Amino acid sequence: MPAYAIAQLRDVTVGADITEYLRRIDATLEPFGGRFIIHGGDPEVLEGTWTHTLVVIQFPDLDTARAWYRSPAYQEILPLRTRNSLGDTVLVEGVDEDHKATDVLEPR
Repeated sequence: MPAYAIAQLRDVTVGADITEYLRRIDATLEPFGGRFIIHGGDPEVLEGTWTHTLVVIQFPDLDTARAWYRSPAYQEILPLRTRNSLGDTVLVEGVDEDHKATDVLEPR
């Protein structure tokens, strides 16, 4: 089942650290099969208020996403982002292509 690293970032100070982070993150993703699905962009807000930058990275599965986040290569560059932005980051498992909304009502 695919899994996703999702970050909603705010107050990003784009400078030397963020530039370095962006230059290096792709190399940390490659060994884990990670790829950007969403990387910023200008969202069309339909409900509520949205003031964040959204980033979604897809991985083959949740264990691989965890391994990427905990990898020495990513941990080395992580402070470049966290020192220069605020936000929330989560890992979450996706659903299969046959998923229906009512599937969440089934006992696990």
